[in-house]
Amino acid sequence: MRIEAGQPLPLGATLVAGGVNIAVFSAHATRIELCLFDATGANEIARLALPAHTDGIWHGFLPGAGAGLVYGLRAHGPADPTHGHRFNPAKLLLDPYARRLGGTFRWTDAHLGDVHGADPHAALDNAPDQWKAVVGDGAFDWGDDRSPQIPLAESVLYELHVKGFTQCHPGVPEALRGRFAGLASAAAITHLRALGVTAVNLLPVHQHLDEMRLARSGRTNFWGYNTLAFFVPDRRFAQDDPIREFKAMVRDLHAAGIEVILDVVFNHTAEGDQRGPTLSWRGLDNSAWYRLRHEDARFYENHSGTGNSLKTSHRRVLQFVMDCLRYWVTDMHVDGFRFDLASSLARGAEGFDSKHPFLKAIMQDPVLNRVKLIAEPWDSGPGGYQLGHFPAGWSEWNDRYRDAARAFWVRKTADRGQFATRLAGSSDLFAHGGRTPAASINYVTAHDGFTLTDLVSYERKRNAANGEDNRDGSDANLSWNCGAEGETSLLGVRTLRNRLKRALLATLMISRGVPMLAAGDEMGRTQGGNNNAYLSDDETGWLDWARADAELMRFTARLIALRRATPQLRSSAWLTGAPDAGGRRDIVWLNREGTEMLPGDWHESGRFVFGARLNGPATDLLALFNAETNDCVFPLPAGAWRMCFDTTAADPFATSGAPVEPVDQAPILIRARGVLVLDRAVESSA
Repeated sequence: MRIEAGQPLPLGATLVAGGVNIAVFSAHATRIELCLFDATGANEIARLALPAHTDGIWHGFLPGAGAGLVYGLRAHGPADPTHGHRFNPAKLLLDPYARRLGGTFRWTDAHLGDVHGADPHAALDNAPDQWKAVVGDGAFDWGDDRSPQIPLAESVLYELHVKGFTQCHPGVPEALRGRFAGLASAAAITHLRALGVTAVNLLPVHQHLDEMRLARSGRTNFWGYNTLAFFVPDRRFAQDDPIREFKAMVRDLHAAGIEVILDVVFNHTAEGDQRGPTLSWRGLDNSAWYRLRHEDARFYENHSGTGNSLKTSHRRVLQFVMDCLRYWVTDMHVDGFRFDLASSLARGAEGFDSKHPFLKAIMQDPVLNRVKLIAEPWDSGPGGYQLGHFPAGWSEWNDRYRDAARAFWVRKTADRGQFATRLAGSSDLFAHGGRTPAASINYVTAHDGFTLTDLVSYERKRNAANGEDNRDGSDANLSWNCGAEGETSLLGVRTLRNRLKRALLATLMISRGVPMLAAGDEMGRTQGGNNNAYLSDDETGWLDWARADAELMRFTARLIALRRATPQLRSSAWLTGAPDAGGRRDIVWLNREGTEMLPGDWHESGRFVFGARLNGPATDLLALFNAETNDCVFPLPAGAWRMCFDTTAADPFATSGAPVEPVDQAPILIRARGVLVLDRAVESSA
């Protein structure tokens, strides 16, 4: 079998006329070997040195090769960890650009081994236990697929785990449960459409690796935040062909008007710290791919909290990230990304840099700058919390919104000023550099932390099942059990919990910014108090459709429908309170006496009643909030107001559209822990 020089770009294995081109980046290797395997991936049939080297890229061309070629890599070079080099040709390496996997991965000591010293594992060949890359042709009939391209300001995001959402759904065919095809099933899509969400935000679907400590204890990384192959859909979500089945899922969701946003984990890889396995990047060029400590290059910077951090300031690492993102948009048709621990990706020599090459590259890229870009704006390193500091074109998870909503309704520790600032879009964080309220991704709960039901059912986390003596997971939950810890039959406690859940959901859907709902919150899902269910590939991590709260689902769907029908709730403009040419103000804040809030009113201790009148082009909306323990009366502004919903009513939308009598400054009752929303036609306004 012969190999020719080939071309240095594109990176990875590419089908071209007459064969396959292979290109691999390694600035410090002295030789890269291409190892070819039979179709099973079990038997090595040839080993060929890549013959050409251009600008740090080793490349070659295999005449006559085609789709189905199974291969791995071995890299020769210095074994000098003190200078950051960990080359070891005993380890078969997965091509970072692999599009498809072959063979079988097994955790063995052969994946380990410090190249410095007398570690007996270093000389072990891991090829029998390592995944191999497989060349594919990418063929798929997309039909007339096109992205729904829903403006971000009009979006309602729904964060879900593919298996967690589908595994127990009675309407999903049993063979499709836990799979991409299950999420694309008629039953799953029916629920999403009935709810009214515009996009699913999928927890990681790239091929992940269960950490060795988990695998050896019989556990699994259910969430999947431990990526090994960034171009490859995870096998666990497929029946047969992960690529074809992922594409079919996207096509079917698009046909239903639903966008697909991926959670991507470029802040670290599955290779862990210096004690971890050598599977790909570490063996190809450790010092180029990873951030190493300046004082001792044997050790990794750990801004991710998982052992390593990719060095996106290196041009080839940045190229890898950009190539991968473009692939998921152009080849897999996804509509956007949520970047896990995004601050880590924009770190320079002095820490986070809002003008980092990573951020600049994405915003000038003609493919990527048109999709939805969402940052988790923090990492675990020094100076990692960067909420509000990403540039225009980015949205950010707003944990200050989460905390203010919880503190106002659940703990009653946030004053009205804090709560109103978040309700109005968090201008203190995002109103700069041309950014709009859509920069704020508002949420009350997410995959990480308590569910909505658990937020009002538990004072303390219940993470014993994770095997870490309840030390893992946050202790700062701003939760309250409403008088009884966990599940209870006490009617008063259950009523209070339902009121708080409705109030939080209503707040989320009437706030400026982009609402994100965690899957299952609309149906009263519980994780039994576990606020870090990353290991829970079981009833804790799966939605229990048999116990779904149908009334809460209907309520949530009506809230989303109201949001989508009310322009001022979806506006991309900042609220100013200033009068327009006709003298109308976009917002007026009201105290419990029905008069305009004064500066000194906002931070009054122990006062949790106020209103917001949002004036729109056709209708005005009046939102009244009472987080106190007693009912109160609130004088209505003049005009013919109609009821939209009352979160404390047995049927919150039962009187929707009904006129509120009497009018003209007569008070209306707002029950404790409740949100009441009314509207009026502009032409009837006083």
